[in-house]
Amino acid sequence: MREIYPWQQEIWGRLSGLRTRLPHALLLKGAQGVGKFDLAMNFAQSVLCEQPLENGMACDNCPSCHWFQQESHPDFRLVQPDALAAANEELAGESGKKPARQITVDQVRALAGFSNLTSHRGGYRVVVICPAESMNVNAANALLKTLEEPPGQMLFILVSHKPQHLLPTILSRCHTLPASMPSVQASVAWLKQQDIDDPAGLLAEAGFAPLLARQLADETGASEEHELVLQALMRPEQMDEFALAEELKNRRVEPVKVIQWLQQWCYDLASEKFIHQVRYNIKLHDSISKISLSIAEFDLLQLLKDLSVAKREAFHPLEPRLLFEALFASYRQILRSGNGRSV
Repeated sequence: MREIYPWQQEIWGRLSGLRTRLPHALLLKGAQGVGKFDLAMNFAQSVLCEQPLENGMACDNCPSCHWFQQESHPDFRLVQPDALAAANEELAGESGKKPARQITVDQVRALAGFSNLTSHRGGYRVVVICPAESMNVNAANALLKTLEEPPGQMLFILVSHKPQHLLPTILSRCHTLPASMPSVQASVAWLKQQDIDDPAGLLAEAGFAPLLARQLADETGASEEHELVLQALMRPEQMDEFALAEELKNRRVEPVKVIQWLQQWCYDLASEKFIHQVRYNIKLHDSISKISLSIAEFDLLQLLKDLSVAKREAFHPLEPRLLFEALFASYRQILRSGNGRSV
């Protein structure tokens, strides 16, 4: 059984309350890194469990739980992009093929046969789709057809970081439960239990999502690359955007990560300029305060807008080095043109 995180007790109680009359489709929505997938998998196992506990958790002892733990339950399906499946990533490394980042129509259509089967254990059949917004248009339409005429005793659990990207007709057929971001105090306390150094700093770097903070703690290489970018941003007059872009490309840093680091840095510059507070790069407050004085507010807000557009397009097949060069050049430009004027 996966972990029920301390901040999930309230939403787990709401999920357990649905057991008496399950909807055909659930939507767990919220920010990435708060544990929605683990929550969905726990609930899926508990629905399939033959002897659930009083608190609604699965027993971990019945045949159904054993199958679920071995990822071989005949009444359960997990639908994800190939890029999120470990087995497919290993296959991609051998074949040279890049795993898909979308859930395809074939993956959803494969559920049609599953939904028409009789339950192996005489209970529910459960499908978890994560992240649901990664379904391409054809896949989303195929799922909608199933949700319009749902089979009996079948539960779809959709997990979404960006529910606004789902079809409104799919949203209307789901019982929605928001998974809220835990408080900073709860997240820091949990990270301390994981024996993570500087939990507050990592949490800020991860956008206050505790699971992303734990992931950052495990990725020493990513921390080195983040530090490389921060050092360049702190010394814009010495920045060589071409060399930096080449270095990040050679290290195979994902564009979306670099864009996120730039977004957090620019957000801190804007926050310091407007309300004299820093949210993400707390330890670099002095450097951010100094740099913010030489940036025009209008230019900074425009760069933040451009970064948002770039992040939406970060997975498109383009040359990462050229993207990095353009973004770092834009950052240097707003410093050269800045004169502290107001919007």
